[in-house]
Formats: sequence, C-alpha cells, structure tokens
Amino acid sequence: MMKMKEEYEFLVGGKWRDSPEKIEIKNPYNGRPVARVSLALRRDIEDAITMAVDAFEKTRSLPGYKKAAILEDIAGALKERREELGKIIALESGKPIKDALVEVDRGICTFTLGSQEATRLCGEYLPLDITKASKGRTGITRRFPIGPIAAITPFNFPLNLVAHKLSPAIASGNPIVLKPSSKTPITALILAEIIENTNWPKGALSVLPCRREIGEALVTDRRFKMLSFTGSRAVGWMMKKRAGPMKRVVLELGGNAGLIVHKDADIKFAAKRAAVGAFSYAGQICISVQRIYIHEEVYERFMDEFISNVNTLKTGDPLDPETDIGPMIDTKAVKRTEEWVKEGVRAGARILTGGKPRDNVFFEPTIIANAKKTSRICCEEAFAPIVTVFKYKDIDEAFCEVNDSVYGLQAGVFSSGIGTAFRAFERLEVGGVIINDIPTFRVDSMPYGGVKESGFGREGVRYAIEEMTELKIMVIKED
Repeated sequence: MMKMKEEYEFLVGGKWRDSPEKIEIKNPYNGRPVARVSLALRRDIEDAITMAVDAFEKTRSLPGYKKAAILEDIAGALKERREELGKIIALESGKPIKDALVEVDRGICTFTLGSQEATRLCGEYLPLDITKASKGRTGITRRFPIGPIAAITPFNFPLNLVAHKLSPAIASGNPIVLKPSSKTPITALILAEIIENTNWPKGALSVLPCRREIGEALVTDRRFKMLSFTGSRAVGWMMKKRAGPMKRVVLELGGNAGLIVHKDADIKFAAKRAAVGAFSYAGQICISVQRIYIHEEVYERFMDEFISNVNTLKTGDPLDPETDIGPMIDTKAVKRTEEWVKEGVRAGARILTGGKPRDNVFFEPTIIANAKKTSRICCEEAFAPIVTVFKYKDIDEAFCEVNDSVYGLQAGVFSSGIGTAFRAFERLEVGGVIINDIPTFRVDSMPYGGVKESGFGREGVRYAIEEMTELKIMVIKED
C-alpha cells in the first residue's frame, strides 16, 4: 500500500529544499488534506537558473545512448510506481482513478518516445552545387540543444503534461526548470524524485512549486533560451509579451473544440464517443468537446443516443473504479460554471440535461441547445462538463461554424466520406483534424498544438525536440 508523505520539499538543481512558506493540497472531492508542499522562494529560483546554466555544459555533450538510457530508466520507474502515481493524481486533481491510471500509462509512453528520439537527432546531407559558383560544396545539417528551458504546466494532467516538457528536454540535451501547478504539484515532485535517481546531470532539473509572482523569473530571465507554457489563453499571451524578443516561446493554450456529425456518420459510435469527449475529467481538458454540430437529418437520432449515453455516466468518488466523472478542481470552478449556464439560459438557451451543481464540488453533465453564439458557454473555453448542440444543413456551413471561434486547437468530424474528410482537413482552422473520432483524441507521438489564440508551436516528443533545438549547417568545400 502507498504511504504518502505528510510534507513535500521541492527540487533545486539536485538538492531538496523546504521553505517557511507552504501550501496545503486538498482532495477536490472531499476537501481533506492530501499533503503540504513547500513553496520555492526568489533565492531558490535564482539558484535553479544558475545551476541550469552551468549544467548545460554537461547536458549538451551527452551522447544519444546515455540520454536514451536515462529516459528508459524514468519510464521503467513510472511503470513500477504506476498504482501509486495513479492514486496521487486522483487525490490531488480529482481525476477518476481509471483515467489517472491511463495518464500514468501515457506518461510511460511519453518518456519511452523520448528514449527513442534521443538517438534520432538526425540531419541532412545537402548537395550545394546548384550554381557554378557553389560547385564542389556540400552541406551537412544537425540539430543542437538551445540551452536552459523554463516550463510551466497546468493542473489537469499533472504527470503527462509535465512529461511532455521533460522528456524532449532530456532527449535534446537541455536543462529544464519546471513550475508545476500549485493545485497539483505532488505528482511532479515524485517525478522529479524518479529523475534524480537516474544519470541525468545534477543541476539540470529543478521542480519549483511557487507563487505566480515568484515564478515570474521563469518568464522574464534572459538566461532561459525557451519558455514552454501550457495553460489558459489570457495568461499565455501575457507571458509571451513579458518573455522578451530573444526567447523562443511555445504556447499550448485553451480550446473550444467543435465536433461535426454528418448525415453519413456512424451515429451510434459518434454519440458514444461524444459523451466521452464532452465529459471526461468533468470537461477540464483543453480539447474537450464543447460544441457539436449535427446534420438536421440525423439530429434527433444522434441526440437520443447522446443523451442516453450521458445519463449512464456515473459521478462520484474518484477512487471508485466505476466513477466516470469526478469533482471539478475547486468550488470556484463550480460557481463559474453555474454562472455561465444561468447566463446562457437567460439569453434563451435550453438545458436538455444536467445544468446544476452538486455538493459544491460536482457539476452535472450538461447538454445545452439554442445557445447564442456570443454567450460564454458557446464562445469561451468552458473547461467544465458543458456541451452545446446545433443543427446544420450543409457541411460547408458546419465548417464555418466550427471556424467561428478565436480558438483553433482541434476539431472532430464523423463522416464516412473520404471527400468530406479532406475538405475538413483543408477548411478547418485548427491544429488537428480528427476524422471519425472526437477532438479530444490525442496520442503522445503526434504533433499537438493550436492556431489562432490557441497558441503556436507543437508538442509531441519529436516535434517538441525541434522547438528545443537549433538547426545548424556546416558547408564543406572540396580541396
């Protein structure tokens, strides 16, 4: 049985530290304390940055096989501690245990992918004799690590979104300083403990839960060569402004994912998957299904199936293996969700199912029709168990409706037509188009990221490595 610590320290460049400033992490389900966590202070941030700069001389020269071995060791330790980590994720985030265990499995995959990519930092051989003046010249390209990276992660995937920062950083040979969410820092600290037991150079990793104002240096300090941020739209774009013009910035921000169900779709399957996509982890996923556009010919059939599936979802204790939907992250999120729903109803929206909070920690899975496009439940990122539904007549109309958003992360299209699939791929203004599945689908090897106000840059280990490296060419002239 897992025995949790009562208090967790933070990691500064290979050394564990505590501080007089601490936060109590509480279980979102019942409000009970999970553990206390020390918060890093300004001097800890400064020490972490200095150590990362010094460690770069070691990490940049690590051979591929050594980085691969480090990442394999991390994946192996996660596998050994799978049940422990799954329970911790459930306790500090309120994520149902079956989903928390899937997140651990994905974390294992993300570090395994890193171990593979560490030996694939390939370049190109380029014949340069394209003009008479360049006769006898050849180019060789190679990717080089850029230097210390600052990373900031949110609460909703406390292991795997952290893994998507750390795995490519290690694979590419870059030191990294991480600020995990103050709501869910314990998982990241345990991962830091695992990495410290590998051969990753001391000083090349710091994990620093801290106040936002203390963590400001991760954004502004010029010694960081890159900022990788996953979180809200408003915070992300503000950080980009403060990061300065010389720092590389990758932003994985919010979404307002649209799903199209065309008349030639497998309606039963689409309705089943839509229930998963809209309500997994109480909708607290940036690619959660928030808007569904259904062809008028299949609208009633889809809605009957969809509502029936939603009504079978079990809400309850995250540690219960039968639970499908757990609590929201805190009471503030519940109150905000209730306010948005009431606002939508006042503007003419109709609640088809759900629509109410429960016990101040849950919000019922909610399906809403007739929502105004300008209402927050429709045009903003709800990050809640809410989905709005609409009819359409023509597929091009549906594409326009999905595109009518400041967000552009992922979208889904259910259709048996190959022509519809390729039109969607061309027309939809998003970073990822998922055909015959929900936009909530993601595997950890694919390029993942958004357009418009959903951010820029890509994650997915191979693609994150490209963001974390600099392409350099050597030109050779024959004697």
